[in-house]
Amino acid sequence: MENKFDVAVIGGGHAGCEAALAAARLGMKTVMFTINLDAVGNMPCNPSIGGTAKGHLVREIDALGGSMGTLADKTLIQSRMLNTGKGPAVHSLRAQIDRAVYRIEMKSLLENTENLSVRQAEVKTLTKTDEGYELTIHTNIKYYAKAVIIATGTYLEGKIIVGETSYKGGPDGMFPSEGLSSSLSEMGIKLMRFKTGTPARIHEKSIDFSVMEVQYGDEEITPFSFETTEKLENKVCCYLTYTNEHTHDILRTNIDKSPLYSGLIEGVGPRYCPSIEDKVMRFADKERHQLFMEPMGLNTREYYVQGLSSSMPEYIQDDVLHSVKGLENAQVMRCAYAIEYDCCDPTQLSATLEFKEIENLYGAGQFNGTSGYEEAAAQGLIAGINASMKLLGKEQIILDRSQAYIGVLIDDLVTKGTNEPYRMLTSRAEYRLLLRQDNADYRLTPIGYKVGLISEDRYRRFVEKWQRIDEEIERLKGVALPPSEEIKAFLEERNSPFIENGAKICDLIKRAELDYKSLEPFDKTRPSLPRDIEEEVGIIIKYEGYIKRQEDQVAKFKKNEERKIPDDINYDEVYGLRLEARQKLSKMRPENVGMASRISGVSPADIGVLLIYLSSLKRN
Repeated sequence: MENKFDVAVIGGGHAGCEAALAAARLGMKTVMFTINLDAVGNMPCNPSIGGTAKGHLVREIDALGGSMGTLADKTLIQSRMLNTGKGPAVHSLRAQIDRAVYRIEMKSLLENTENLSVRQAEVKTLTKTDEGYELTIHTNIKYYAKAVIIATGTYLEGKIIVGETSYKGGPDGMFPSEGLSSSLSEMGIKLMRFKTGTPARIHEKSIDFSVMEVQYGDEEITPFSFETTEKLENKVCCYLTYTNEHTHDILRTNIDKSPLYSGLIEGVGPRYCPSIEDKVMRFADKERHQLFMEPMGLNTREYYVQGLSSSMPEYIQDDVLHSVKGLENAQVMRCAYAIEYDCCDPTQLSATLEFKEIENLYGAGQFNGTSGYEEAAAQGLIAGINASMKLLGKEQIILDRSQAYIGVLIDDLVTKGTNEPYRMLTSRAEYRLLLRQDNADYRLTPIGYKVGLISEDRYRRFVEKWQRIDEEIERLKGVALPPSEEIKAFLEERNSPFIENGAKICDLIKRAELDYKSLEPFDKTRPSLPRDIEEEVGIIIKYEGYIKRQEDQVAKFKKNEERKIPDDINYDEVYGLRLEARQKLSKMRPENVGMASRISGVSPADIGVLLIYLSSLKRN
């Protein structure tokens, strides 16, 4: 039957695209439904990819064999490494993207992927059948699939809100998805109502850049993809300006007209990306807030005003914009708006992103309660992989908190849930020194290769790269700098005690004020190495002690992660568990003791009781 597939993906945003590409590449006959084919891979919020912690996710997606990093490199117009004044654990790549070109490149990639059909259609109903699922689209045509991945983004029963005006709609003037929520509720899926927002877009000719601070890109660009070898170039500048007391007075005076405060908005918004009116009210002590002017692409004169998200009436938005230095004459091309949408309670999902109670149904992206393109793409990739593995009769992959930011993201969602759009932060990762963006390939490429998304050629290059890193570290352990006046002066300038009898390079690198690159002039036997290898060698040597300490912590963490909990356990029979813990554990059905320990309301004492009970089961 032409309309019969292995995997059906509902949604063509960043989650849906990665899910569909992964499934098709793994040999599944796949169909992806999207309300508008010209909007696949769209960036309706901001024209950028990456950022703090988000850059880590993009590099992990790439390391596993996903596509976001490759396309971001192909379409970037400016790139910056964030947090370079701090340690390498929190260095994060962020790039401005030509969003129109990104959409075109994503559409082309989807169209040219074997085993993948893309269909402009709205899925109205989803029904469980004996063989899988029946999907009915808006023209009443039925499709059938063995597994389904829901990646509806912010479209599910979407509602646009600007001041007192509200109407059904999706982002960027698209249609919403109507009716599917009812099908999901009938299947027993608990839905929530979330909200997000976006700033106005303004015309370039109306901005006075001369009074703003210029934000240049990096001279030497680090790509998102480990496979990108060509030199990348910055093509634009961004600019920085600020709100002021007049801006804040306008917002405070008109706060009763904000849908956030009038009660018109019911959905919960993201705490870490609040609207400007919310910022002003919540942070009353702040005299100003940063606003970044970011170009939407090379072939448009639209600029995105990052930091000025709002759902205020349009005339108030205009007043706010015109109160800002450099935006006195700003001409709005698209006004700011809020969007409400349905999403699921992610505690209904297992760590594979499959619904615990509904076999072969997966959730991904903002449907799972997250915010951001990067979080969405990461989940889509995992859902696409696992739906395919399940149908192939192979073991599904679960990344734990010590392996990847993706593991932290999914674990947080399925064990703790979320009462607001979840955003990835470096502070959420306990082992962030091990989960650096620079070593994402070391951590995850073997997994991508085992699954089947990493080619033989790429895996060979990966192995050769890390062999060169290991060889250089071993070489440096045996190389000492011979005493000389030049070296002595160099070391004294940096307060190093290693002067009299020379010093091993490894020992010098471990000192925080010295690095691998700075010692190059004195290391006569040093081979010529690519920049990424030099960077990796320096980090591994300098932070060796701290890395070893975190590896020891991970070893302890793994013990609890490896203690599996039987699927059929009856927590009411676990003597000594508090009532709240029994209720939470019965509802969440954690897969292992580690996940159980991270459930809100389950105490360390409860975990101790559970461990004793599990030990008694083994004895019996």
